[in-house]
Amino acid sequence: MEAPRYLLLSYDSEAEFNGEDGYEETWATCVDAEGLFGDPPPPARGTYELLGCVPEGELSTALARARAEGSAPLGSLALETLDKKGERVEAWPWHLEGVRVLGDRPCARDLSLRDITVEASESEDNGSDYPQCPPLSPGYRLLSAEEAPWGTCKDLAHVRYEQRPEPVETPLRLLGCLPRGALRTALNVGEEDLGHAKVLRLDTHGRTVQAAVEGEITAWIPSARGPGLIDLTLEPWSERPPTAASEVWDLWWEGRPSARNLWARCCPEGRDFWLSTARENRIHGEPGRPPGMTYHLDGRHILDERGFFCALGEAVNGPGGYFGWGLDALNDCLRGRWGAEPPFTLVWHDAHVARTCLGVTPHTGYRPLTFEELLAFFAEKRVDVRLA
Repeated sequence: MEAPRYLLLSYDSEAEFNGEDGYEETWATCVDAEGLFGDPPPPARGTYELLGCVPEGELSTALARARAEGSAPLGSLALETLDKKGERVEAWPWHLEGVRVLGDRPCARDLSLRDITVEASESEDNGSDYPQCPPLSPGYRLLSAEEAPWGTCKDLAHVRYEQRPEPVETPLRLLGCLPRGALRTALNVGEEDLGHAKVLRLDTHGRTVQAAVEGEITAWIPSARGPGLIDLTLEPWSERPPTAASEVWDLWWEGRPSARNLWARCCPEGRDFWLSTARENRIHGEPGRPPGMTYHLDGRHILDERGFFCALGEAVNGPGGYFGWGLDALNDCLRGRWGAEPPFTLVWHDAHVARTCLGVTPHTGYRPLTFEELLAFFAEKRVDVRLA
């Protein structure tokens, strides 16, 4: 019989919310899953008019490029709503992401200003559907994601949204399941309401690698995988793991990796998910190593920011190790109990690869970290980086 790849547990949302332990019951082991993975559609894009602009900084640069080339990427644009005194109204700016400048023209209200047309997606973190200026407001202050000044505009007009068909959800089927406990009892008595469940990914030794999805069991049939086995249909209510999770979990199938740089085989989205898997599998409760240690960072495969954090996790905590997935998380790790405590030395081998690649990938949204920014961050945190 094939080794099961998934474990089905009972799920109690209230107990989960309250952080209770030990309430989960094993309901089945499952040989495989069909329709488990699903990538969310990219955010809908719309066309916007920044009316009455005085562009500065990178916005001015992108505008000049758009005039010459037809359009130009800008990144993330923040609009800070101002009151009549020119002070910020909201605690957080309203964001447009993946901004592309399409062009400009003289402002009809004031020929000394510009009306700029952009294409972008609204950030999911925006506090309101649309930023509204109070009476007598001069408009908006325009900022980069890092709050660098990009000028001002008097008004914002939404022109149109991209039209998209509704996504079709495929059913999730758990194949070759061996029922146990309350699930087996419910099946034996013909219970129609089979309950809520959580699906976990296993390795070949039967150890949990990562939670996969939660949902409601809606149907079952006898399985072609063998006598006594069933195939279950589960209607997910949590987000399905991305397609990239499949290649990561295959690399963790034999257990926690024993070889370094397996993450380098993954696509960029896979490296993102690798960081999530490594974090889920860190060993809790062990004291961090003392200050003054030396760690060796293998830089041969650091082609982007994700790769840097995958390699850094392995430099500090061995194959499959975790030591942050971004600067905020790295800062938390440097406070201790994540494997290394400053001051320490980081020998960065083949650093020329990252120096060439980091922070230069073309982007329309978040700007990745540069090599120099990482060095400056480490210096501030008392990490002595030696380039080799």
